[in-house]
Parts: sequence; C-alpha cells; structure tokens
Amino acid sequence: MGNLKISALPVATALQGEENIVVVQGGVTTKSTVQNILNYVVPTTLTVSSGQTINLQDAIYESSELIRLTWNGVNGTMIINLPEASQHPNRIMRFLSNGGFAAATRVELTPINGNTLDGSSSPYVINKTYEGIQIWTDGVEWFIIQKKA
Repeated sequence: MGNLKISALPVATALQGEENIVVVQGGVTTKSTVQNILNYVVPTTLTVSSGQTINLQDAIYESSELIRLTWNGVNGTMIINLPEASQHPNRIMRFLSNGGFAAATRVELTPINGNTLDGSSSPYVINKTYEGIQIWTDGVEWFIIQKKA
C-alpha cells in the first residue's frame, strides 16, 4: 500500500487510541498515537459582546474544542449556537468565561434545529467570571458532562 495516494487508502475502523500513526514534523517523518493527538487542545478565543450571534456550525469552528470567552463592551446578551449534533457524533466542547463577565453580561449556549442540551431546547447561560462547562454529543443530542461555577 506504500504506493497509494492518501485519498485512495481504506477508511480506518473505530480507533482505540494506541494505534501508531505517521506524523511529519519539520520535514522529519515520525510516529505518534491517536491518544497523543486527542490530548492536544488548541483553544479558540472568542471576544464576545452584546447582540452578537456566533454559529459554531460554521467551518471556522470545526476543530474548536476549548472556547475561551472574553467579554467586550456594555452589558447584554450574546448567543452561541451549538453545532448540529447529528453532524458531530462524539464531539466534546468546553467553554470558559474570563474575568470580564458579570450577572448583566451573558452568553447563551443554544441548541439549534430541534437539538437539545440535557433534554432541553433552552440555552445554557454563562454569566459569571471563570465559569466553565463541558458538553458532549452522541450524534442525537448534547449532554452537559461537567460544570464549574
């Protein structure tokens, strides 16, 4: 199979984490494991403000796993629409607010297109400094799997 293009390779079965994979770093071919890559998180920082809506379904957020929220401007509410659960089975997302949040500054994490978050179509509200939430989807709905406040 060494002569096949990547696009011609067969699709892998469900990965367990310990499989070796090829990585090219600085022009040198090395090996790693899926688990090492899965544990590498690059945060996305969103500067949010009142009246703003962000759709996490947009391609720019496709690989966002940890989203750091920084409030900017006057008091109010902004909306973050969660991605479509059916298009992201087993995706985990984490959200953290910085020190600029207060009761009068709120971000609403909103399920879209009939999706639910812990069985509810209502948004989850972040309106405290250093608040955090971690969510996961099974491909049908979103679940809150961890909160800090």
